[in-house]
Amino acid sequence: MDDQHALKILGLSGSLRRASFNTALVRAAAELAPAGVTIELGSFDLVPHYNGDLDTDALRPAAAEAFKQAIAAADAVLIATPEYNYGVPGALKNAIDWASRPAYRSPFAGKPVALLSASMSVAGGARGQGQLKQVLLGMASQVFAYPEFLVPQAQTKFEHGRLTDAATREHLERLLAAFAAWVRKVA
Repeated sequence: MDDQHALKILGLSGSLRRASFNTALVRAAAELAPAGVTIELGSFDLVPHYNGDLDTDALRPAAAEAFKQAIAAADAVLIATPEYNYGVPGALKNAIDWASRPAYRSPFAGKPVALLSASMSVAGGARGQGQLKQVLLGMASQVFAYPEFLVPQAQTKFEHGRLTDAATREHLERLLAAFAAWVRKVA
């Protein structure tokens, strides 16, 4: 992929909350994306609980299929996830499970993925992000090896659903530029 190719990145928030810091982080990423990069906020809130009996072309629920197709259509995926009880939020993991089939040939296989986390805790979601990285690597995704992007004490860095902390915004811009350059090399 050359430097002139416009990149389409699917942005996912691991939180279903209306006032989620992680959804706000994806929106900030879309706002701060470098020229030639589009980040579109995707959704998995209608994806039902995973049931392998339904995971066939004939029976797969429409919301699960739409989620898989959104991943397949993107050049890369950016996931901003909170940490729930030291782990990956169940709704996010469930949606990923639907998209993880067929094994090693799923839309995630070979897909470049960047991880972000925002949390009200001082750890910034590091443990949940670490678990998510393991899940993605297990599906043969290419996880961006940028230092962990964590937004600890997020309640002090967002106002009215918007990332306002200047240092965090600058850090996010650097990550997005580096991710876009890397995607162009590996995709």
